[in-house]
Amino acid sequence: MYIPFENLPGESRIWIYQSNRKFSEEEFSEIETDLKAFVEEWAAHGTSLEASFELKYNRFIILAVNQDVQAATGCSIDSSVEFIQSLEKKYNVDLLDKMNVTFKLGEHIAHKPLIDFKKMVKDKSVSENTIVFNNLVNNIEEYNESWEVPAADSWHSRFF
Repeated sequence: MYIPFENLPGESRIWIYQSNRKFSEEEFSEIETDLKAFVEEWAAHGTSLEASFELKYNRFIILAVNQDVQAATGCSIDSSVEFIQSLEKKYNVDLLDKMNVTFKLGEHIAHKPLIDFKKMVKDKSVSENTIVFNNLVNNIEEYNESWEVPAADSWHSRFF
C-alpha cells in the first residue's frame, strides 16, 4: 500500500540504491511510475506493506517500509531486490554495487569506485568536508539527519 514518503514515521526502514550514472528526466519519470506500481502491490506473507519511495538527484532510489504496521520479511525484501534488478536490466545501470561512493563536488554529484575515492583522498581531491552520501542509514530519521554529511561524519572517515 503506497503512502506518501513524508507521511511515514521516522523509524520506517529504508533501503538506498544508487545508480552508477545519472538517469534522464524521462527515465526517472518511468522509474517513478514503476516504483509506485511495485509499492502498491508490495506485500509480506500476503499482507500489504505500508511503503513508499523517494527519488533523489536523478540517481538515488530510496524504498521505505513502516515496520510498525507490517515488517518486511525475507521474501518481501527479495521481491524488492528483484524489482531493482529489473530496473538495472531495463536501464543498463548498476544499482546494487555497494563498493562505490557517491559524493558532491560543488553542485555536481560524482560516483566513483571505492578504490578511486581512496585515491582521491590520497591526492587531496576530496577532503573530510566533502559531502558524501551515507547509504548505510537504516531508517527515515537517519536518512534525514545523516545521509548527506561531511565525509568526516560518515563511514568514509576511515580513509582520511
